[in-house]
Amino acid sequence: MASVRPMTASDLFNFNTCNLDHLTETYNVTFYLDYLAKWPHLCRVIEGHDGRIEGYSKTESSPYSPLPSNTPYEPSKHLSTHPHYLPFHGHITALTISPSARRLGYATLLTASLEAQCDAHNAWFVDLFVRAENGVAQELYRKMGYSVFRRVVGYYSGGGDGKGEGTDAFDMRKPLSRDVKGECVRSDGERWEVEPEDVW
Repeated sequence: MASVRPMTASDLFNFNTCNLDHLTETYNVTFYLDYLAKWPHLCRVIEGHDGRIEGYSKTESSPYSPLPSNTPYEPSKHLSTHPHYLPFHGHITALTISPSARRLGYATLLTASLEAQCDAHNAWFVDLFVRAENGVAQELYRKMGYSVFRRVVGYYSGGGDGKGEGTDAFDMRKPLSRDVKGECVRSDGERWEVEPEDVW
């Protein structure tokens, strides 16, 4: 039986088998250590019954930035005037399952664990980027309550098709308890196109 547990620094040397898919974004050890130092409660692994790492995920917690009026963020007021502004939210930077452990519900387990942490810290929503051509991942996230908020044109520098051309990303969001009215999501997000520099 697999279990979700907090990620440790030594885990970074044991999850190479999770990164075999060409659609998986991989990073260096320094990148993960930085996240572990800043947001240890938002980094998780799934450990199999044999002690092997079968999946991992990490989320960052994006802080408030001061609005011109220095007032708390309110979606109904600020989404139209500051469309690229990101209120306090969780962003899933990486979520990867080993090919041998797929279709066991592990991605859902990891995502739910991270969502609970973000909800406990009063975030507005959780979001993630997925390649526009990765329909399997999009369907998985839709089943978990995510929807496309916007299309980021040319976000990925290398094409998932191996041609090396930049490919688009869908910014998918799931509202949390703080967003009672669901104001941080859209029903027609696929048609909202933005440039990569607009998503920070």
